[in-house]
Amino acid sequence: MNQSLRVLAIGATSGILQQCLRLRLQEENIDGILVGRDLRRLEQMADDLRVRQPESSWRIEIVDFLDHHAIETLIARCGDIDLAYVAHGALIDQLDCEQSLLRTQESLSINALSPALFCSAIATRLEQQGHGQLVIFGSVAGDRGRRSNYVYGASKALLARYAQGLQHKFAGSQVHVSLVKPGPTATAMTAHLAASTRLAPVDKVAACIERGVRAKKPVIYAPAIWAWIMLIIIHLPRQIFNRMKI
Repeated sequence: MNQSLRVLAIGATSGILQQCLRLRLQEENIDGILVGRDLRRLEQMADDLRVRQPESSWRIEIVDFLDHHAIETLIARCGDIDLAYVAHGALIDQLDCEQSLLRTQESLSINALSPALFCSAIATRLEQQGHGQLVIFGSVAGDRGRRSNYVYGASKALLARYAQGLQHKFAGSQVHVSLVKPGPTATAMTAHLAASTRLAPVDKVAACIERGVRAKKPVIYAPAIWAWIMLIIIHLPRQIFNRMKI
């Protein structure tokens, strides 16, 4: 294998990101950093990745995802970064958010504010290096506000605009920013939706993401069919859209 790819995985216990890293290991040696909040799950993931590719190396970092000082300190000691994923979040029930300002704050904080802080710190690092790729995990939920998940959707819409701004900032440079928009995917985060929602297999979603990341696409819908689905939803007249229970 070639020289190790230096990978930073924020929200490394994400089911989709785990599968993305496994796919990477099939083709590349990785010098990686797994960042999260659950030490036991991170250790399990690191062990899994080491078995799959013994020549790769992984270290674990625990951080407060809402502490900007801790985030700055973490990124400062990471060294050079070739590829960074920002993939953490939480799917907090919409009704819970409507009934509790605290739950609304939690959703907006972990799904929007925290990823934006990480992206800002990583973007500064990549700009200093003069190269690298940042992959931001958004969601199709951010494309249009819907009654069923507008708090979560609003947080992902913020990330979409944030990614657009970074893409404009780094246009023409060797720093690349990709925004990932998965549809509903079969992971631990969506297990409670399995009975009512059709969920895409995580391996299919991850493969779609990795193809887009390697091609340095600015926006990656996963599976790709969601690009067409959301194009229709975005352009539905309000009179029609308001009658839909989605």
